[in-house]
Amino acid sequence: MYSLTPAGERRLLWLLALTQFTIIMDFMVMMPLGPQIMQAFQISPAAFATAVSTYSWCAGLSGLLGATYVDRFDRRRLLLVAYSLFALSNLFCALAPNFSFLLLARAFAGITGGVLASVIMSIVGDVIPPQRRGAAMGTIMTAFSLAAIAGVPAGVLLGAHFGWATPFVMLTVMSALICVAVSRVVPSLTEHLLGTQPTLKEILPNLGRLLTKPNHVKAFALTFTIMVSHMMVIPFISPVLVANYGVAPAHLSWIYMAGGAAAFFSSRIIGRMADRYGKRDLFRVLVVLSMLPILLITHLPTNLPFAVVVLFFPMFMVLVAGRMIPMQALITTVPVNTQRGAFQSANSAVQAVGNGCGAWFGGLLLSTSASGHINGYGTVGLVAVGLLLPVLWWIGKVRAADDQPLQASIKNGAATT
Repeated sequence: MYSLTPAGERRLLWLLALTQFTIIMDFMVMMPLGPQIMQAFQISPAAFATAVSTYSWCAGLSGLLGATYVDRFDRRRLLLVAYSLFALSNLFCALAPNFSFLLLARAFAGITGGVLASVIMSIVGDVIPPQRRGAAMGTIMTAFSLAAIAGVPAGVLLGAHFGWATPFVMLTVMSALICVAVSRVVPSLTEHLLGTQPTLKEILPNLGRLLTKPNHVKAFALTFTIMVSHMMVIPFISPVLVANYGVAPAHLSWIYMAGGAAAFFSSRIIGRMADRYGKRDLFRVLVVLSMLPILLITHLPTNLPFAVVVLFFPMFMVLVAGRMIPMQALITTVPVNTQRGAFQSANSAVQAVGNGCGAWFGGLLLSTSASGHINGYGTVGLVAVGLLLPVLWWIGKVRAADDQPLQASIKNGAATT
């Protein structure tokens, strides 16, 4: 385990959170820009869902491939290379002349984003002790809140006034500046390279064993199910509000700003609660509580004032985003140290595939009427909540690497008595 001063640790965590902010904004900003992108390229909700899914599926593929090499390099060097390519992908998105080019640019963004997510989580696992990892994940997860508070609203306003491509220009500039900061703040992280590295002939069999290890499979199944439920609902909030409730695209920024502000202040509190009260128990509580806002957002009455939606969205963001904090903190404890990077790459891949499948499946359940009204969103909410029910039981089967020998000894002792 690396040793940093408290100030150095805080500086590293906040820089990683800022890096994660741009990655999350790149993914999130597509959703409120949905009405403008659909109009600009004359595409349906299903086609828009394909654009969201393309990013996620490519992120999943790159994350899975990353599991074969992410533990073979200095974490700092890999972070710099992948993040530079990420900045380039946003420039390609901004310059897209048609929908086909945009799909290719989103695929490239997904490839880089999938690698970056696993590298960031691996750095947290390398540097932060397990007993403080929940609080660290709370800091990292503030990136989601910051993206909702500042990034997405700014992107929506820029898109509404200067065109949908403008947010991607902003992301390109921000990423370039953050890349410079990463080169100066993130230390060289090579402790995981001290052991014998597998040869290329051993990589694929090792990956197969990583993916099929029972405790890993349990963690992957949890991640996939949560993300499918998550992404069935979220990408279509903005298109539904615009098409069904007459909300102006520029006003969507108020919704994301209110929700993001609430989640920003709650994420670190939830992280500390996960360390204090237990990651599994807090996860179960947040999953149950999140069911209500999911059902509400997908069954809004037609005459609901816009101000009520703005006031309601903070509860949605706090509970839906908050459940990810104890889950991610628990999942970082599942692999042994020498496999953490590969495991996080694979888990990021599963998360991205779950995102893509959720958005794609949600899009299949929606249809557009002749008047432009989007139908089927209530059904999407019911299915999303139904998927959450089994994870309340399944989370108990996900074990930390340190717990597994203890569990085995307990079983062996029971067998001999």
